[in-house]
Amino acid sequence: MDVENLTLAYGPDEPVVSELSLAVPAGQLTAIVGPNGSGKSTLLRGMSRLLAPRSGRVLLDGKDIQQLPARELARQLGLLPQGPVTPEGITVAELVSRGRHPHRGLFARLTSDDQQAIDDALAAVELVELRDRPAEQLSGGQRQRVWIAMVLAQGTQYLLLDEPTTYLDLAHAVDVMNVVHAAAHNTGRTVVTVLHDLTLAAQYADHLVVMGAGRIAAEGPPADVLTEELLAEVFGLRAKVVEVGGAPVVVPDRTLVP
Repeated sequence: MDVENLTLAYGPDEPVVSELSLAVPAGQLTAIVGPNGSGKSTLLRGMSRLLAPRSGRVLLDGKDIQQLPARELARQLGLLPQGPVTPEGITVAELVSRGRHPHRGLFARLTSDDQQAIDDALAAVELVELRDRPAEQLSGGQRQRVWIAMVLAQGTQYLLLDEPTTYLDLAHAVDVMNVVHAAAHNTGRTVVTVLHDLTLAAQYADHLVVMGAGRIAAEGPPADVLTEELLAEVFGLRAKVVEVGGAPVVVPDRTLVP
């Protein structure tokens, strides 16, 4: 997936993302981080065709996503938006089965391939035993894993996840990131996720993209990107960066940079 000179805006307003270019590494987990208002989620909306570009383009295997039929795009790219709302009365398996819609006719029954994809997705998020449970009865972390299973069941090569750990405590956030990491490293998918937690992003990402004011401030391996100088410049934060398990950990000193 390649982003070329992408400019994104809402209506006639000033651009939120300006002339941004990004080559997303195939088969890896890319995390996009940055301060509030830096354009992270807007970029993901542009990459998923939820927001049409003012200029520039997004290429999927060399094809402009704006030119792809909706069903063909849905067979190649899966999107989990921020804060999805769980429908009332739907079971876990029924929610996951919605990921198979791009592969079926409007009223077609689930095929054996569909069922296998659903089973595999539930196994990947370790929720097989809860398949018949109403999704609304699950914990926040479990529900988020169900949504990720739905996107996995879609069977796409590319996954875009907008803040999948929002509102989760650390233990549940780690559970979700383990699933996201496995989606890239166990199946060869290309995964792009927006995250707020810098340390969580650094621990799991192969490729880290730091945004500031609608542009890319830095990108590369987390250990190369997350420096104390960058934290001060982009986030206005004085912090120490230490290494744990081969990945950087951000330790703020509670003092904002003036």
